[in-house]
Amino acid sequence: MNFAEKPVLVFWETTKACPLSCVHCRASAILGPVPGELTTEEGLRVIDQVRSMGNPPPVLVFTGGDPLMRADLPELVAHAKGVGVPFAVSPAVSGNLTDGYLARLRDAGVSSISISLDGARPETHDSIRRVAGTFDRTIERIRTAMDIGVSVQVNTAIMKANLNELPEMLALIKGLGVKIWELFFLIQVGRGSEVVDLTPAEYESACNFAYDASRRGVVVRCVEAPFIRRVASTRRSADDYWQEETYLAMKRGLGGAEGGLSPSTLGPKGTLDGDGIVFVGHDGTIYPGGLLPVPLGNVAKDDLATVYRTDPLLKKIRGRAFSGPCGSCGYSGVCGGSRARAYARSGDPLGSDPACVFSQA
Repeated sequence: MNFAEKPVLVFWETTKACPLSCVHCRASAILGPVPGELTTEEGLRVIDQVRSMGNPPPVLVFTGGDPLMRADLPELVAHAKGVGVPFAVSPAVSGNLTDGYLARLRDAGVSSISISLDGARPETHDSIRRVAGTFDRTIERIRTAMDIGVSVQVNTAIMKANLNELPEMLALIKGLGVKIWELFFLIQVGRGSEVVDLTPAEYESACNFAYDASRRGVVVRCVEAPFIRRVASTRRSADDYWQEETYLAMKRGLGGAEGGLSPSTLGPKGTLDGDGIVFVGHDGTIYPGGLLPVPLGNVAKDDLATVYRTDPLLKKIRGRAFSGPCGSCGYSGVCGGSRARAYARSGDPLGSDPACVFSQA
């Protein structure tokens, strides 16, 4: 897919409302909807705008907050299915996500959902989600979804609090039969501004672990850590280049590789905010990504495809017009650094990503 022409993913923050109160929440979600949320009719038009981007259309991700807080979610996903827009739903695991509601989503056309699991142990996950019992409910809902034919992607937000549990989490999700694991690397925005971030060396260790995990029968994706592609490339030619103890401890936690190692599922090229990705906020505001709050327009008055293709900031991101180490790095074409983290730390979306060890040289 030509990322200059259309994104591969469109995220729609259907609402800011959510029953959970996660420590790292980008949206600083609250219990009820805020004024200005797109109406059902406006939401249907967002779906139509995604469809108009061409064939194949981008994947539309219904996210939030918790999209289940919208009573019209089944109608919205049914419309997406009807017009041929591929989609996924990212619900919060609250009391709203019952077995019955999962079946209702399946009957409306939902074939896959993403569910957050931020710890291998109840105390870790529940302390991050800040609602007791969420871990047990999450495991139950993963099993139910898969039992009724809805595939599950597990999302994990990586931070100091759960870094050392990643090997246990890999074993857990493999035991559940989950095939896709998406690792979200913290951006200090929203409530996440108060969460302790990793050091650049810990980021490098986490990416080396992600590479190992990607060779153990799970499709691994990394969000806001595009330097994973540099790590994967380096590991293919120099497998033992990174020997920090944090990584070595996680590697030991992997134990043996059942049945031997497979080729890495990490791709050689990926997306950045504004380069393969675009985000529509709860009120229709268009952003490069959900963690990069630089407004580009609004779907109420602007065509989503036109904004994506012609916005000057997005064209600079796609052209890798960066400053500092990211601007001169030989890996900028395949990596490019997290634009969201650069903005969160410096206020410049075209600055360098401070989490990358190359930016510390």
